[in-house]
Amino acid sequence: MIAELGHYALILALVVALVQGTLPLIGAQRRTPAWIAVARPAAILQAGLIGIAFLALTHAFVTSDFSVVNVAENSHSAKPMLYKISGVWGNHEGSMVLWVLILALYGLAVALFGRNLPPSLRARVLAVQALIAVGFLLFIILTSNPFERLSPAPLDGRGLNPLLQDPGLAFHPPMLYFGYVGFSMAFAFAIAALIEGRVDAAWARWVRPWTLAAWCFLTAGIALGSWWAYYELGWGGWWFWDPVENASFMPWLAGTALLHSAIVCEKRDTLKSWTILLAILTFSLSLLGTFLVRSGVLTSVHAFATDPERGVFILAFLVLVTGGALALFAVRAPGLAGGGLFAPISREGALVLNNLLLTVGCATVFLGTLYPLFLEIAGGGKVSVGGPYFNATFIPLMVPLVAFVPVGSMLPWKRGDLAGVLARLRFAGGVAGATALAVLALVEGTSLLAAGGVLLAAWLAAGVLTELAGRVQLLRVDAAESWRRLVRLPRASVGMSLAHLGVAVFVAGVTGSVAWHTEKVQTMRVGETVEVAGYQFTLDGVSEHRGPNYTATSGQFTVTRQGAPVTRLRPEKRIYPAENMPTTEAAIHSTAMRDLYAVLGDPAEDGAWTTRLYVNPLIAWIWFGCFMMVGGGLLSLSDRRHRVGAPVRQAVRAGVLGPAKA
Repeated sequence: MIAELGHYALILALVVALVQGTLPLIGAQRRTPAWIAVARPAAILQAGLIGIAFLALTHAFVTSDFSVVNVAENSHSAKPMLYKISGVWGNHEGSMVLWVLILALYGLAVALFGRNLPPSLRARVLAVQALIAVGFLLFIILTSNPFERLSPAPLDGRGLNPLLQDPGLAFHPPMLYFGYVGFSMAFAFAIAALIEGRVDAAWARWVRPWTLAAWCFLTAGIALGSWWAYYELGWGGWWFWDPVENASFMPWLAGTALLHSAIVCEKRDTLKSWTILLAILTFSLSLLGTFLVRSGVLTSVHAFATDPERGVFILAFLVLVTGGALALFAVRAPGLAGGGLFAPISREGALVLNNLLLTVGCATVFLGTLYPLFLEIAGGGKVSVGGPYFNATFIPLMVPLVAFVPVGSMLPWKRGDLAGVLARLRFAGGVAGATALAVLALVEGTSLLAAGGVLLAAWLAAGVLTELAGRVQLLRVDAAESWRRLVRLPRASVGMSLAHLGVAVFVAGVTGSVAWHTEKVQTMRVGETVEVAGYQFTLDGVSEHRGPNYTATSGQFTVTRQGAPVTRLRPEKRIYPAENMPTTEAAIHSTAMRDLYAVLGDPAEDGAWTTRLYVNPLIAWIWFGCFMMVGGGLLSLSDRRHRVGAPVRQAVRAGVLGPAKA
């Protein structure tokens, strides 16, 4: 009965979304306040109905209702409760319900907290959101019913993919979806602005917090996925340029460009058409990621479904949404006149360079990800595009982008003095150079490329701190006054500095994990010792034990350094009987400077065991840097200017429509 209630709620949500997607649009065009007012209660009702459907599906998983096909295929009575709950979105059908729920929650947020928006603009934004929901609700109801019944019901289910039975994967997909779907808000604001034919500083101020929130979620989701791949898959790496990894990375790159472009649009009333186009492309790339994960056209450990019919539906929806938005852009964009002029050497010019490098980088990832698919469709056979291509094309674009961040942050608006800025950054350059030379001299095996990575990270960090020190007049006034100035700085400015510092930490982590990574693969007997990068790994024994829903073979390693004990590691090989699938559980000992990483492989015929042992310097800095970026974004989001919103456009005609005044 509860499953049927959930299915019925989805159908009702579709009806409400159809109303929400049509009446407010027509009302805004005809200047009919009553029809415009429909948008807000409809968004609230739609969110409530989809919430009921999601709760009904969650109830089916938690109670192990195996009469529901989705539960029978993706759950098991022996699973721990956390994985019963995460199993709700650990499959194609359930993940789509989560997708539309998050879409509805964003619409609910606009309905509840968007009172400072002009009613006509809010109505159009909510209508566009609803039309997106119509497409996905139709997709769920027609092709991916999560509440389909199974008769007779089996005594137990098949279980969830063991790779997904992990805390990291319990939280990684929702974070990604909040990012993916969050960019629908920027898209909806862009389409609403195109319909109105007006983009101004107030519009840019409204769209920035939604874009920033989506960017924070997507950054956290990608970081969690990378961390999961590192400790769960047992190959010692954190990024593989997997097609589905790239599918989340592309909207992140475009969304980062959108964030910076919106700043120019808000501050200088220029780059309007470009900002609108970026909003359209960012959400289109999010839809592309949804298509890649669910179409079966690309093989990946991350893929949810391999049903071509479902893929065709999503592809058609992607073409409709992107094509329709670009057609509207082509008609309306010529009327979006730019604002103030600026010199190439200026804050605006730096942000344009930022956008250029990010979008070209996104294009290289797009080409490398989809080229094998295009070639196969054209009859050119199967090819594989991997790390060498991306490292050779993408990284060279990011080096100047990172290097120019301190310079761009210190340039004034409209016109700047590059020589003056570089003079102010002399100390930062000295610190960066000294750091790189010290690493080159003191760390054995450091290449010039590794020293260059250290130089880049140190330059960015020192440059950001120099800019911040200048704003608080550090060493020019007493410490108490500098602290008061820091506290009074806008949170958005401090958040930007924190995010840029996070990039510096990330670059240092990538450099260390790539340049000084050490790996050894061998067979070991109990009692044998292998040395890796100055650490001695001794295999003390191998034993078996049972977990809540798996059996495990566990290795016990003692790690020493120059005779002093460091840690004990217990990697495992697990077998999940319900799914009849093995997993590898790496054992990791982390410090701020390095990870010790051990993996137990298969047994050999002579009683030895295959083992993989790694020493990964600075690798924890990668995820720490990512979450510094997220922290910077959240700090910026807490800025009062974002919470209060943009200046309300002064309306005419009973406060419904009319020209805006910022």
